[in-house]
Amino acid sequence: MNTSLAIKQNNGFQRAWRLAAIALVTVRFVQGWIYWGGGSRRFLYAPSKLDPNAPHWMAYKFQTAMPGALFGMNHVVSWLLQHFVWLYTSIIIFSAVELLVGIMLITGTLTRLAAACSVGLAFTLMLLFGWQGATCIDEWTMAACNFAMGITLVLAGGGAWSVDSWLARTRPHVASARWFQWLGGDSPLPLSERAFGKLSGTLLAVSVIFIVGTYSYFRGSVVTPFHGGPVSPTAHHWLLSQGQLTQQGMVTFKAYVDAGTPEAPSDVVRATLANDHGEIERAWTAEALASLPKQAFRNDYDYQKIHAGPFGLVGPVGSMATVTLPAGSNGMTLVAGHYTLQLTSVNGRSWTLPLSLP
Repeated sequence: MNTSLAIKQNNGFQRAWRLAAIALVTVRFVQGWIYWGGGSRRFLYAPSKLDPNAPHWMAYKFQTAMPGALFGMNHVVSWLLQHFVWLYTSIIIFSAVELLVGIMLITGTLTRLAAACSVGLAFTLMLLFGWQGATCIDEWTMAACNFAMGITLVLAGGGAWSVDSWLARTRPHVASARWFQWLGGDSPLPLSERAFGKLSGTLLAVSVIFIVGTYSYFRGSVVTPFHGGPVSPTAHHWLLSQGQLTQQGMVTFKAYVDAGTPEAPSDVVRATLANDHGEIERAWTAEALASLPKQAFRNDYDYQKIHAGPFGLVGPVGSMATVTLPAGSNGMTLVAGHYTLQLTSVNGRSWTLPLSLP
């Protein structure tokens, strides 16, 4: 009687698990298609993304992540951008993993392994691009959803209508192997109910801390009011430093576009040099800025670059360069003292840098 009851309970559990697995097929497919789409676009449908000589080369997008990347990832991005072999290798490997993970999830092949890799991809994308989104936190939303779906599939496995399920039915020796039960399988993880509950609770805690923590950091609305984030994804900002001024009025400075939307660059249409009384000593109009030669820009990276455009200076997000503004042609010289360089963008925003002339 006890044996019969145990068999019935086990059959009921297996049926319930299979119904849950059927319910998760859509999640598995969508998660897989997201990563298949990212990888296949680069390898099959838009190969220019992997062509270093093409305008859509992935390094351009990669560089835009630098201003708001978390946990020091901005330094990693900067280093990769200056070491082409490692940069190219990293982009190829990341794209290949996306493609492979997508195929494995769509087909349900070693689903738990693929899902764990997808969690790693989502985590990396959150660290790099989670701050971006001109109208809402688009990149954060994508990474957060992929993170949660990946963890769900790690716990659930391939379930119904999957290669894992087919292997379990047709290859009993594979189905009973612990490596298969951990990496794929259409059954629960080989854990006791108590251990499975602890694992699920731990992953829930990790998810809550990671998702709520990044949301609060990027936008507030948890324990603080809503805000635009430490790095604005909408308003461009130029960080100016390392200024040098000559007696003839030539100015050299370091510029870094460290905020704003990557969808459009920032346009600076006027630059002025004022003395400590607020009087303008030098002014560079949009026409003067637009006519600056290439030698006036020493860019730190080979992709997004600060340069002269039709209406002044053009600064894409993530670009960094040493810029030289020429001296005036009237022969006037500056007296020793304190000065302020100011850059003004086409939409009226301005950024300043204190200078001194000994």
